[in-house]
Amino acid sequence: MERRTAQGRSTGTGHGESVNLGRATDRRTAPGRGAGPGPGTASASSAPLPERAEVVIVGGGVLGASIAFHLAEAGVGGVLLLERDRPAAGSSGKPIGGVRAQFSDPLNIRIGRRSLEAWRAFGERPGADIGFESVGYLFLLGDATERALFEEGVAAQNALGVPSRIIGPAAAAALCPYLDPDGFVAAAYCPAGGYALPREAVTGYLRAAARYGADIRTHCPVTAIDTRDGALDAVRTPRGTVRTTTVVCCAGAWSAEVGAMAGVRLPVTPLRRQIAFTGPLDTPPPRIPFTLDFASTAYFHNDGAGGLLLGMSDPRQEPGFGREFSREWLEPFRAAVGRRAPALATMPARHGWAGLYETTPDNNALIGEAADVPRFLYATGFSGHGFLQAPAVGELVRDLYLGREPFLDVGPLAATRFDGRPAGTGEEGNVGHHGARPEAHVI
Repeated sequence: MERRTAQGRSTGTGHGESVNLGRATDRRTAPGRGAGPGPGTASASSAPLPERAEVVIVGGGVLGASIAFHLAEAGVGGVLLLERDRPAAGSSGKPIGGVRAQFSDPLNIRIGRRSLEAWRAFGERPGADIGFESVGYLFLLGDATERALFEEGVAAQNALGVPSRIIGPAAAAALCPYLDPDGFVAAAYCPAGGYALPREAVTGYLRAAARYGADIRTHCPVTAIDTRDGALDAVRTPRGTVRTTTVVCCAGAWSAEVGAMAGVRLPVTPLRRQIAFTGPLDTPPPRIPFTLDFASTAYFHNDGAGGLLLGMSDPRQEPGFGREFSREWLEPFRAAVGRRAPALATMPARHGWAGLYETTPDNNALIGEAADVPRFLYATGFSGHGFLQAPAVGELVRDLYLGREPFLDVGPLAATRFDGRPAGTGEEGNVGHHGARPEAHVI
C-alpha cells in the first residue's frame, strides 16, 4: 500500500462535524455586514466517520456541493463530502458571485449557458433562494482590437444560443449611467447574465444532497490518500480512515496538494483576489448590469444593499494563500475606472473581502479523471469561473462517475493537456491533442 500525506499543513481541529441542515437563514442583507451564521452551520458530531464510502468528495465549496447533490440525486449511495473548514470557507465565500455565458471558448459558453439555466431554476431544483439577479453583463471595450475580439466571441455565443450583442457607448451608458460614453468604443452586452449569492447556493446544494442521503462533514481535512496497486484504497483524516475506490477533488486553491496525495498532478496555483464595498450611498445607485472594463479587469455592480461592489484583478499580486484584505489595489482600480466611469473613482471603499482564485496556466478549468489513478476525478482550477459554472460541472462529474455520456466532451479540459498527453477529442474546437485552451474573456 502506498500512502501520500499533506506536507507542511495543519490538520485542523480534528473534529469531524456534520452539517446542521435546519431551516435556512434569511441572508438578504449587505454582504460582509453580519448577515448571520454561515451556510450549513456546523454542530459537533460524536458520530464516527463511516468505514467505507462509495465516493469521497474533497472540498465543501460550491463545486463540491454541486457534485454531492448531483450524485446523491442520481441515486448514488455512500456519498461522503469532507471539508477541512466550513462550507464555502474558501473561494465560494465571496459575498456575491457573477454568472454569465459570455466566453470565447465554446466549452465555456456551453457550460455557462447550462449553468445559467440551473441558477434561474434553483428555487425549484434543488430548492433554495440564492438571490439571483438577472441584471445582465456589460464588457467595456477600449479600442478596435478589443471590439474585434468580442465580435468573434458574440458570434460564437449566438451560435450556441446565448443572446449577447455588441452595442455602442451611448447604449451602454443608458444601461449603466455611471459610464462616460467618450471613454470606450463599444461594449459587449448580454441580458441573461447577472449575479447570485454563493453561500446560499452552497447551503442549498448541501441541504438537498443530505436529503438524498449524502453525508456532509466539516472541519475534517483529508491528510492522506492511500493507493494499492495503482488504485485508490482509502482517505485518511484526523477522525479516521475511510475506505473508498473513488475520490473527487474539488478542493479549489488547495487542489494541487490533494492531487499530490494520490500521485496526480493538478496544475493549480492560488492567487488572492479582492473586492470592496462602498456601503449604502447617499444617492442609491440605479439597477445596473455587472459592468467590467476588459482591458484593466476593473468591475462594479450593485451590492443589494444600496451601494456598489468594486473589484479588480491586481496584476502585481503574487501567487500564494494569503487571504487578508488590503487596499493597495484600489489605487489602480480608481485609475482604471476613472477612464470609464469617472464618478466611481472617488467613491468610498468602506470594507472588503479577500479570497483565492484557483488558477491554471490557460485560465481554463481542469475536469476529468486521472490518467494513472483510476476513479480519481477532479473539478478544479476554474480561475474565477467556478461559481458560475458549478451547476453544469456537477452534472458532468456525475456523468463521468456513472459512465454516462455527458452533455459535452470534457476531454480537452483534462489536466494532462499541459504535460504532453492526449486530452480527448470533441466538437468543441476539434481538440484531439494535448495543449492549452486559452480563454480570452477572463476577468
